[in-house]
Amino acid sequence: MQTRWADNDHYGHVNNVTYYSYFDSAVNGWLMATTGVDIRELEALGVVAETSCRYLAELSFPDRLQVGIAVDRLGTRSITYQLAIFREGTDGTLTPAATGRFVHVYVDARTRRPVPIPDEIRKAVIQLVKGAPERPGP
Repeated sequence: MQTRWADNDHYGHVNNVTYYSYFDSAVNGWLMATTGVDIRELEALGVVAETSCRYLAELSFPDRLQVGIAVDRLGTRSITYQLAIFREGTDGTLTPAATGRFVHVYVDARTRRPVPIPDEIRKAVIQLVKGAPERPGP
């Protein structure tokens, strides 16, 4: 993920609220890439019910980032993600910049009432559940 010029605030570093945008983009981008489905068109939508961030180091444009994603809890109607943002160094090193929590609750796209996690989402995220056995390689 690339930081953008507009991510920096008046103090010259990435504004705190932008980290939440990185979390949101990482989770939803990963879901779309992994499922092959446009998740915006499912009958159940993952809405953010809770999020938090712990800041470890400043980021600034033009930093390049990597975002790690794990699933801390896979429930019937919700998923709790754990995320970590790393700054890529020019020498290939990764510096931890933030850790976070991100909770999706699945709701019916029309009524906005809680519903079970769609099967295609569950099949994708099961591989990110902490402590889950690794999938065999090709």
